[in-house]
Amino acid sequence: MSMISAFYSGKSILVTGATGFMGKVLLEKLLRTSPDLKIIYILVRPKAGHTLEQRVFQMLNSKLFEKVKEVCPEVHEKVKAISADLNQNDLAISEEDSRELLSSTNIIFHCAATVRFDAHLRKAMQINVVATQQLLTMASQMEKLEAFVHISTAYSNCILKHIDEVVYPCPVQPKQIIDSLEWLDDSIIEDITPKLIGDCPNTYVYTKALAEILVKQASGVLNRAIIRPSIVGATWQEPFPGWIDNANGPTGIMISTGKGLLRFLKGDPKAVADIIPVDIVVNLTLAAGWHTAVHRPKNMLIYHCTSGTINPCQWRELGFGIVETFNKVPLERPFRAPSIKMMSNSLTCKYWDAVTHRGPAMIFDVYLRLTGRKPMMTTLMNRILKNASLLEYFVCRTWEWSTCNTDMLMLELSAEDKKIFNFDVRPLNWREYIENYILGIKMYLLKEDMAGVPEAKKQFRRVRNIHYLMNTLLLLIAWRLLIARSQMARNVWFFIVHFCYKFLSYFRALSTLKA
Repeated sequence: MSMISAFYSGKSILVTGATGFMGKVLLEKLLRTSPDLKIIYILVRPKAGHTLEQRVFQMLNSKLFEKVKEVCPEVHEKVKAISADLNQNDLAISEEDSRELLSSTNIIFHCAATVRFDAHLRKAMQINVVATQQLLTMASQMEKLEAFVHISTAYSNCILKHIDEVVYPCPVQPKQIIDSLEWLDDSIIEDITPKLIGDCPNTYVYTKALAEILVKQASGVLNRAIIRPSIVGATWQEPFPGWIDNANGPTGIMISTGKGLLRFLKGDPKAVADIIPVDIVVNLTLAAGWHTAVHRPKNMLIYHCTSGTINPCQWRELGFGIVETFNKVPLERPFRAPSIKMMSNSLTCKYWDAVTHRGPAMIFDVYLRLTGRKPMMTTLMNRILKNASLLEYFVCRTWEWSTCNTDMLMLELSAEDKKIFNFDVRPLNWREYIENYILGIKMYLLKEDMAGVPEAKKQFRRVRNIHYLMNTLLLLIAWRLLIARSQMARNVWFFIVHFCYKFLSYFRALSTLKA
């Protein structure tokens, strides 16, 4: 019998961010492994045209929850949506719902966050920091609360090369920033953001670091734990391989590369791509929730959920085969396509950016105009390149994370729990995982019919040919300019033309003799 599954049976659990990528997988795993749990409260933001019940019904009837219904047919009765909005200072939870949460909740999994790297500081602070503070205040008033598990990020202290399982101090305390944002207008906040975040690459990692400080400073009565996953990717095994529902992070890069739109990326090919499957993160989160509630550690524990330290995969390995897998179909003649190129030199990147991305996009837009259609490729390419630039910081560097607490937790698990709640990434085969990841993108995210892969290949070839045409045009222009300026270049050019003419004449004469 699984100790962890048994622990969650009969429990009332609050999950924030349940409609997000990780939240959905967490919800599915809880319902599938502990069908006897009492209820799961999920905070759902009201959406125009859809009731809370409709949104939850649609989510629970998706493919992700198919296996849940086999063990928990009454799954809709186990999930209760609570109207809430993390953009509001009081979370916009009604008094009635608040009373129920305060009197019933046993476990809190705080997964909600804005993961946009370019989010305005005010927005990032509100969702990642202020909402966490308010949730901690609620948690301190919950009579039956046993554990508060906060999902952070392994990059919350990315200005360091080696990161330990501790909460690092920030130059400015979270409360000071929260108070300042109440009276500063957006333009001033934009001006001071670079100085405030310092060496942090974006507002996301900065605000996640601030949220960790709040969790650490919370009332000592609360049993707390922090999970720090690295780059969260598609499922590895559960509930089935390759499930993904968003284009964040490397997923967007895979789509752009597979479609032939992104042909190079600025980064270090030898840097470690610290991707971690979402089901591994969820298993560690549930195990940490159990350990925090049952063992009640004296000090708050932080768990790193990363792959680079124990089963590294370099970005160059990740790039190989993306295009082939994206356009995979059995053919008599195998389809070969180049994988994404990675470059670290800024000047070279600017050149290849013009040659392989912006130039072909402009040519394609001219073609669309000539055929009476609306040009859109340049706009699409600008969006792709912007998203790629946001990842640049993380593709150029390698980090080391200590995993003492994670290793300790693994030793605490029974043999049965190690199977059901496996978070050991060592057996993961990266080639197989990436292939399932990409196929999952096509099936679950892009909703593509796998029978349409031959057409996808034709589209890829069209984009590739535009790229070749652009390169040829640039080469001819460069050569023409060189000939105009250099006598030696003209002599070389005339020699090449003369040689080609002689060769063709000889070949034609030889063909005539044979005939």
